[in-house]
This record gives sequence, structure tokens and C-alpha cells, in this order.
Amino acid sequence: MPLSRPGSPLASLLGGRPGRAARRAVVVALLLATAAGCGDAGGLEGAGSTPTAVGPARLWPEQTPASSPAFEIGEVNTEVVKGVKVPAGDDIRGVDPVGVVRAEIAANPGDYDGGKAPYRDTAGRMTGCGKGPGHGRCPVLKPYYRDLTGDGRDDLTLGFRLLPGKTTAVRVYTVEKHRLVQVMSWEDALSGVELAGRSLVIRSPSEVAGYEYRLQWTWDRDQRAMLLTHDEMLRTGPRKHSRHPSVSPSASAG
Repeated sequence: MPLSRPGSPLASLLGGRPGRAARRAVVVALLLATAAGCGDAGGLEGAGSTPTAVGPARLWPEQTPASSPAFEIGEVNTEVVKGVKVPAGDDIRGVDPVGVVRAEIAANPGDYDGGKAPYRDTAGRMTGCGKGPGHGRCPVLKPYYRDLTGDGRDDLTLGFRLLPGKTTAVRVYTVEKHRLVQVMSWEDALSGVELAGRSLVIRSPSEVAGYEYRLQWTWDRDQRAMLLTHDEMLRTGPRKHSRHPSVSPSASAG
């Protein structure tokens, strides 16, 4: 229950700097009111017991920390795009997106050329890109421009379909020393792509129902590349109740 409300006798006593006798009267009134109980819905209520805070537990502390990665993942993925010229002034908007994809196809014939190449249909449909990206059967998607590197100039985010499959290649390019440089590369089935500040966010479907993957690349000025800074699995659909009991959080490994 509330201790006082504006306009109540109790509030008048508290606001009028009461003497010792008045303070005693206030205390008695509070005790009587507490003993009698209060049904006001706006009153003070207990929040219940507070869960005990549990700190992180370090597992296998006797193990020597690794000093090098076990696998070569390729976190820093940059390369100069050969065969594509950057116009005067280093304006990346003057670079032909279709020409950039053609250059990648030419540099990776094993992926695009031949009847057994995994992306053979992408190369075949490049003939339909005469009107530019995003038209007809052209596998190159509409390009997007934004300053992702923080140098005050636009960078190029480009996507193109990897056919006959259902995956899409996503690339980011910048200009360094009058050369076109690829600073990010990824292929996946996409459910959404976003530019947020100086980051690129890719959402992809998961094999787990009701979840999706969310990967974020952010420009790193030391590595001069877009690094994978966040890799999450997020809920997207309604929660489904399991038919089997879950393992208790307090269970420990045997």
C-alpha cells in the first residue's frame, strides 16, 4: 500500500515538519495501517525472492591456452580485383558491377566453367546483363553504395546469384591506391541483407525451425578488411514446447 498520497492527512503531517509528538502519531498510524492490511492495487508489493547471482565458472583451468588457431578460417579476406579499372578520381560508382562479377568468374574457372562446375548457370546467364544489374535473367543484383570504411568515400556492396543453386554471393569492395579491392566475401542462402552504419548484416535461414543465423561484418582499419564481428543464432518464430524434459541448468558434465 502507498505510504502517503497528496492531500491525505498523513501527507499533511509529513509536509508540515511535525514535532516529536506528531512523528510518533505518524509511526502509530503507519503500524496500524500495516496491521489492518491494504487492498489498494497501487500499493507497494513484494517482488518475491531474488535469484542468487552465479558467476562464470572456468572449465579445465589446467589446460594450456592455445597460441594459434587450429583451422585456417580466412578471417581477413582481401584481394585486388584484376581486370577492372577504377575511373579517374577513384569514384567507385564509375566501376561496372557486371564487369566486377565477370572478373571473378574469369579468375575462378573451376567454379563457373564447364558442365560440372557448381555455378555454371551463373556464367551462362551473364549474357543477359546487357541492361545492367537487376534486369531480366542477369544474376547480378542491384548494387548498393555506402561509406563502410570511414574514409569519406562510397564503397560498393554487390550480390550475385550462384546458380543453379539457391545461394547468393555477397561482396564488398573499396578503392585503395587507384585499385579495386575486395574486402569482404560470403556465400549463403539469404533471408535478408542490411547495411547498418559501417557494418554489413546477413540473415540466413537455419535448419532449426524458428531460428535464423545473423552474421555481421564490420570494417577494421588495422586489418583493412571487413571482419566477422558477430555470429548469432536468433529466434524468429513462436516457441515450440518440447515433448521431452529439458536438462536442468544446474547439471554438470560428468
